[in-house]
Amino acid sequence: MTEDYDLVIVGGGISGASLLYTVANFTDIDRVALVEKEAGIAAVNSNYTNNSQTLHFGDIETNYTLEKAKEVKEGAELLAGYLENADPDREMHDKRSKMVLAVGDEEVDSLERRYDEEGFGDLFPKLEAIGREEIADLEPKVVEGRDPRTDLMALQTPDGYVVDYGSVSKSFVDSASEVPGVDVYTSTEVKNVERTIDGDYEVETTRGTFETDVTVVAAGSHSLQFAKQMGYGEDMSLLPVAGSFFLADDLLNGKVYTLQMKKLPFAAVHGDADVHDDSITRFGPTAKLVPALERGEVDTIADFFDVFGFTPASFLSYANILADKVLLPYVLKNLVYDVPAVGKRAFLPHVQKVVPSVDAGDISRAKGYGGVRPQIVDTSTKQLDMGEAKITGEDIIFNITPSPGASTCLKNAMNDTHQIVEFLDGEYEFDESAFRAATIEEFPREGEPVAAAADDD
Repeated sequence: MTEDYDLVIVGGGISGASLLYTVANFTDIDRVALVEKEAGIAAVNSNYTNNSQTLHFGDIETNYTLEKAKEVKEGAELLAGYLENADPDREMHDKRSKMVLAVGDEEVDSLERRYDEEGFGDLFPKLEAIGREEIADLEPKVVEGRDPRTDLMALQTPDGYVVDYGSVSKSFVDSASEVPGVDVYTSTEVKNVERTIDGDYEVETTRGTFETDVTVVAAGSHSLQFAKQMGYGEDMSLLPVAGSFFLADDLLNGKVYTLQMKKLPFAAVHGDADVHDDSITRFGPTAKLVPALERGEVDTIADFFDVFGFTPASFLSYANILADKVLLPYVLKNLVYDVPAVGKRAFLPHVQKVVPSVDAGDISRAKGYGGVRPQIVDTSTKQLDMGEAKITGEDIIFNITPSPGASTCLKNAMNDTHQIVEFLDGEYEFDESAFRAATIEEFPREGEPVAAAADDD
């Protein structure tokens, strides 16, 4: 089978699905296909058990600079607006309180500076500095059993969007599938992407060959693998990190973050109620280095070595990164968290920083939770390159999307759609105004009423 398309998107996670939604609904591009190797949409990292279920605004993420927070904020508001518009019954998301907790004089001073002096209070009008009593009103277990002499403060916001990114991905694809000229192929593995003499692309799959003018590879860690096969991304490698969680019964009402350890690229430990069952509280993530691109998939070990590259620059980059006096002990400690019986006792102090009254018998290792997040390595500087990565070639884009890629999926899709229209020589148009009307313009601003979830009955 050979099919002709204007655009082929490789990957049916949140990144590929959001791009399909944007192109299908807000451009006049005639023929678009999405190709996904799994039997269903969002079966890997976008599945709700495989990520933190957080919509990152940059308000409580204390590893974000103000500039990064400004960039992430717009992306989060685009998706939040979509959810407010498309999910009034809260089947794909929920709204809960969200805070970052400072414990002790040093952390409180740091958080106060962040809010008052560094500009985060101005950037996020809904963000409030609250003390012990207000924290106890929102999250009683955070204060219960804590030494009353310990200084306590939090930055809290009602914009605690808890998201099932897998369901959102399916919603995007369902919306796009209603548009004529859009095809979605699941259980279809891409074997090769090759540029033809005419300048088009042949996407070779298990279902046949797709010929396309433009290709976007939105396959997570595998995007860099495809890029390298085509001669792109030679100065990049990946440091795959597997995140896991511990579970407890009904301890928190919303999401409670701790302050980020300096120099660490991984999310600070936090506790939150599961998106679909608020009687389950998750604590994590842990962060374990794994030589694979997908959790539990042995055949992706070979894929990891494809992106690693076996070059002197790759080895030197890994050595430089792992020799860091903060990162190395952190990596070694995280290996312990996987050891039966010992692991949860080792992790317990992180949980007790959020909920002091918890003991080892209250938490258990979460089975079936956690995915692999690729941390991008710049082999030219031999450093971790924080955030998302995009490689733009000739009529092709490779999206590699570690956190906060899910949160900024619609912003990435908007930017990529502009690029795709440009690739197609201006033959088509992108109605960004309509796109914004369906997304960010639905986001409730300070002082605006927030629609309540529909009653279950």
